[in-house]
Amino acid sequence: MDDNTGAVSAHLAGEITPLYQPPAPHFDEMLDANGAIRPAWSRLARSLNTGGTSGLVRRTEETQHFLRENGVTYNVYGAAKDLERPWELDPVPLMFSVNQWNPLADAIAQRARLLNRILQDVYGNQDLLRSGVLPPNAFFEHPGYLLPCVGIQPPAGIFLHWYAAQLARDLSGNWIALGDRSQGPSGAGYAVENRIVVSRTLPEEFQEQNVVRLASFFISLQNTLASLARNHRENPRVVLLSPGPRSSRYFEDVYLSRYLGYTLVEGGDLTVRGDGVYLKTLGGLLGVDVIFRRIGDGRCDPLELRPDSPAGVPGLLQVIRDGQVVVANALGGGFLEAPLLQAYLPSACRFLLGEELKLPSIRTWWCGRSDDLKYVEAHLDQLVIRPAFRHHNVKVHIGANLTDEERARLIADMRTRPSQYVAQEPVVGSTAPVWSGDRLQPWHVTLRAFAVATDGDYQVMPGGLSRVAMRSETLNESMAAGQRSKDVWVLADGPVEPVSLLRPKQTALELRRSSNDLPSRAADHLFWLGRLIERTEAKVRHARCVVARMTTELQPARLTDLKRIVLAMDEPGESPLSKVPVDEARLGQTLIDSVWLYLHDPHRTYGLLETIDAAQRTASVVRDRISVDGWRIINQLDFPPSHSATAMRTSSDLAGALAPLNQLLTWLSAFSGLCNDSMTRGPGWRFLDIGRRIERALQTLRVIRGLLVDAQTDVLPRLEAMLEIADSSMTYRYRYLTTLQLAPVLDLVLADESNPRAVGFQLMALSEHVGSLARDESDIVRTAEQKLVLSAQATLRLADVESFCTVNGTNDRQELDEFLSGLASELRALSDSISHTYLTHTVDSRQLEAQLQIPRRA
Repeated sequence: MDDNTGAVSAHLAGEITPLYQPPAPHFDEMLDANGAIRPAWSRLARSLNTGGTSGLVRRTEETQHFLRENGVTYNVYGAAKDLERPWELDPVPLMFSVNQWNPLADAIAQRARLLNRILQDVYGNQDLLRSGVLPPNAFFEHPGYLLPCVGIQPPAGIFLHWYAAQLARDLSGNWIALGDRSQGPSGAGYAVENRIVVSRTLPEEFQEQNVVRLASFFISLQNTLASLARNHRENPRVVLLSPGPRSSRYFEDVYLSRYLGYTLVEGGDLTVRGDGVYLKTLGGLLGVDVIFRRIGDGRCDPLELRPDSPAGVPGLLQVIRDGQVVVANALGGGFLEAPLLQAYLPSACRFLLGEELKLPSIRTWWCGRSDDLKYVEAHLDQLVIRPAFRHHNVKVHIGANLTDEERARLIADMRTRPSQYVAQEPVVGSTAPVWSGDRLQPWHVTLRAFAVATDGDYQVMPGGLSRVAMRSETLNESMAAGQRSKDVWVLADGPVEPVSLLRPKQTALELRRSSNDLPSRAADHLFWLGRLIERTEAKVRHARCVVARMTTELQPARLTDLKRIVLAMDEPGESPLSKVPVDEARLGQTLIDSVWLYLHDPHRTYGLLETIDAAQRTASVVRDRISVDGWRIINQLDFPPSHSATAMRTSSDLAGALAPLNQLLTWLSAFSGLCNDSMTRGPGWRFLDIGRRIERALQTLRVIRGLLVDAQTDVLPRLEAMLEIADSSMTYRYRYLTTLQLAPVLDLVLADESNPRAVGFQLMALSEHVGSLARDESDIVRTAEQKLVLSAQATLRLADVESFCTVNGTNDRQELDEFLSGLASELRALSDSISHTYLTHTVDSRQLEAQLQIPRRA
């Protein structure tokens, strides 16, 4: 399938490709057996040589920058910490001419047709079983063969609406299939992101070489899914069902949902009512036409399949039987992913299609056949042994690496349970140039190719997702094993027309302005994102105020005032300073250490890093609801952690924190401005802003209580800090010049409804929000949320600010303390009421908090 004609000399002018030396006897993608550059690579090689080492270094840096800016990650499933890992992308694409690609695409399409026919048969007439083409074990011992799905035939008999083949080359350069992905194939979203990034780093090369666009493939996918709908076929409601944020593919789920224009949902967002599936939204239940699933077969319906699955929709299978909803891919596709099936595909292809299999599978021996078992035992050192019915997350035995004891134990187990094992030839794969260190190095390559059902056949994506690794053994492992990815370019013979997923429809769409299709779960996350973003900003402003004072000349007499400002950084009684005796002689050093850990220690409870982490994790859950620019801003939120908890620190060490604190505040302000100026005023924006307003009011009350209730020391330094933290210094000076008094400060940051930082302003905004939340328009009775806001507003508007300045016998402003505590309690009650009424019927917030490791919500 490879076109090696017209090779040109590898020794082009330059300093990169002539030094590239792939190892023999492996097939190399760029160089042929004579060391000549293959035609598809020639123009790219010239460009790389022209740019030289410095050019590739620059492109590598640009690639990493774009990936960081776009927040491209993958998740390590089950990891308690550092869930997200950066996506690794090599700047040099994998190149194919259209003459090389088309025969491979034809073979992939045939393979997809065959696999779809197999599913039609095994869940239908079972002619493969009756004729002996497939052994009974392939059915009745296969955990992926779903008996509840027998007899269910999807529309037009299409089980595989989209499909992925995992490919590699043998030593001769011929493509072979290592496996098939038929449930919810992953990787296509990363392929699109790789294309976007690499086309930006190689813009001239991309345009000049007529690279075939990927958009046409996804248009076909959209059309295929739309055609499955029984109703609303011009604009059906298609949802993308994801396992959730702890899934290894969650970034891609978010990416595809946004790219394709589908609502991203989890199992809890959907419900079965009568004979249909509905999306639970703030505006009520909305019927779903098509479910584009990204979860495994057994997890889709805990009622009939896996009862322990929290990701599925109870009753879904019955609705599928009734034909009221279509799931793509159809349930039961996991049957195809068993390694056992690879041994029978050639005979199945002849039986079902009357053709020879064009894309051969990796050579496979099933130990359930006595002859195969004998062969495996005799050639164990040359084979890889794996379970017959599972292809991932399983232990694989490499025969050549087994000890005598392990070998004997494995053979004994294969003889005892022969049907549970297959043996396969190890595949090293081809090599391709990867920029590593300061030169191009030959790394081993696999390719994941995608196909979508369309017009009775399959259309193959012109490209795919390539994975490269220094050692071929790690290609079967996760990206955490040091793998990278490559963009895959298929070069057309002539100019390529631009393609967009935003295309006109022949039938006019019904105009819509309502946004009540927001899932309650998403509203819950947006609400807490607003709170956490605002909490982060409050911590940054307070920390900046403290650091600015600690990095100037600090007199011992001022340490007591500074201690009170530092204590106010936490909730009352929560600061470590308030829990242990403090040596007054070492008070200055103690304060420096406390502030340093507050800023830099990722394990410091209620510290800055913990709050930033919680905000970013919450944002990642609703990434499909945040604009690209908004996500870039959130992705920039960072602060350098501390790597030493014991080193002696000075105030000059803290001085370096001012610049990153200012940068953080800039990013946070940018996010708030983007939300105010760019978000549609729908439920998503409303719940985000409700969270922000509640949190800003609570944080202001906390700081007032921490700074101004105590009356034992001079109040003037704390008044100045209060105005600075509340970003109200300029307003105060315009009104009162340089005279600082407690009552005007309290009035400005508490009751002044014209001050965007005042508690009164937040209550006024909350009153408007709760009045606009979904409710029966004919009901004249105020909701519980409206009553709580009105009560808080009345309490604040009727408050006597002058009386709050009175000091009682214990050197505290007790009336102020009680007022602040009561107002904070009303705001927390409002938060709980909003969650109970609108949000928590879908997701328990406490479960979310445990999952994301978000600080306690106060």
